[in-house]
Amino acid sequence: MKYCHISLLFFFAFLLFGCENYVNVKTQGTLVPDEIINYRYLLNNTSQWEVGPCMGDVASDDINIIDGSAQQGDLSASDYYSWFPNTYTWQSTIYPVGGYYQTDYDWNAMYNTITYANVVINEISSCKDGTAAEKAEYTAEALVHRADAYLMLVNQYAKPYNASSASSDLGVPLVITENTQQPLARASVQAVYDQIVADLEAALPSLPNTQTYTTLPTKASAYGVLARAYLYMGDYAKANEYADDALAVRNTLNDLSNITELSTSTYPIRLKDPEILLSKVAYGYASAYSPTVLRLSDDLLNLFDTNDKRYTLFTCDKSKVSSSYSDVGGRYFFKDLALNETRNIGPSVPEMMLIKAEYFARNNKPADAMIWVNNLRKKRFAATNYVDLVASSGDDALAKVIDERHREFFCRMLRWWDMRRLKDDPRFAKTITRTYGGKTYTLAPTSNRYVLPIPAYQIILNPEIKQNPE
Repeated sequence: MKYCHISLLFFFAFLLFGCENYVNVKTQGTLVPDEIINYRYLLNNTSQWEVGPCMGDVASDDINIIDGSAQQGDLSASDYYSWFPNTYTWQSTIYPVGGYYQTDYDWNAMYNTITYANVVINEISSCKDGTAAEKAEYTAEALVHRADAYLMLVNQYAKPYNASSASSDLGVPLVITENTQQPLARASVQAVYDQIVADLEAALPSLPNTQTYTTLPTKASAYGVLARAYLYMGDYAKANEYADDALAVRNTLNDLSNITELSTSTYPIRLKDPEILLSKVAYGYASAYSPTVLRLSDDLLNLFDTNDKRYTLFTCDKSKVSSSYSDVGGRYFFKDLALNETRNIGPSVPEMMLIKAEYFARNNKPADAMIWVNNLRKKRFAATNYVDLVASSGDDALAKVIDERHREFFCRMLRWWDMRRLKDDPRFAKTITRTYGGKTYTLAPTSNRYVLPIPAYQIILNPEIKQNPE
């Protein structure tokens, strides 16, 4: 069957920005698709480009909800929050069909980005005005957004990349043109990654080195997404190469060493944050408000030196979240709440540095790996509390790099994606056990639940999409 119903926004976007055959009457005061300025307006509408997934943080070992706690009670009291406990306990269905909330907002958000990108990529060449350079730059920006959306999709709804099976493992539907009838069978994981790389490589020559806001793609954005993609493909040499390229364009770190209280006066807002190579945010402000505030796990908290500024600034006790959660104590992710904005999950300068560190560790160069780790850590401690990390071997360095990634990127989606790519490595494989609602749930390294289910509602609309195995 050929029914394209990934979201209503697909259809509306098609109507609003369809090809000239469908919209050929100009009306005073309206936007028309054959004027270049309207594509700039579309690209500047960051709310349509910036949203990424949030479920991975809930599934990861970053968080822990105490069974029987006030937060658990709040989460279970309304169908509005059912996605959270369903994700937290790795259910085979996150959004049940028939409920009031039956659509997967993570899925919709990323495919909406792809829809808007396709409008720019496929239609801008028909503009009657605008220079060739403008058209190339706008197309390049859209290609970066599309590639990034597919990278997030394939790391949520498909198996982790495995070179020996990627050509047969089911990825996600590849939609690179927009029409109301097209097949939506899932492309292979390899095909999705090939499209990601092709889009980014095509974009690079026409991207600017700088943009006013972090939501607008630059060369560093494309390099950063390429480095991230190759890391998840296990091609550490290419990941290192593109991390180098990204850092050659932007390498500024925020210095936390002298910050004593996190606020917009002491820390840059996301749109201007020099660490961010491309701003992408988790759907729905999920970590800022109760009951979906992210209560941090002991596994995560035990990784921190309590002098680490990421601990003192980006986590908080219950008093800053909800007085009713005092029954179980613990600490919570605080950065969103302190800055009144959603956390960045896009590529960043620290991520590029730790990709390079991992490359050196995996190539048995522990001293080089620790140089990159320590260059980051120096900006994460007050000078009087800072001590270099040292590694005795490549394996020791790799363990320290993975721990540093956990500390640096907690509650920013990368931990879940790291758990997926590392789960078959005996050095990092772990079994997670959770109790919720009086029942015990286990996520073993071999579990199919490391792949989140395709939303059932989408499969009803598009039966050619195959569900992930339970």
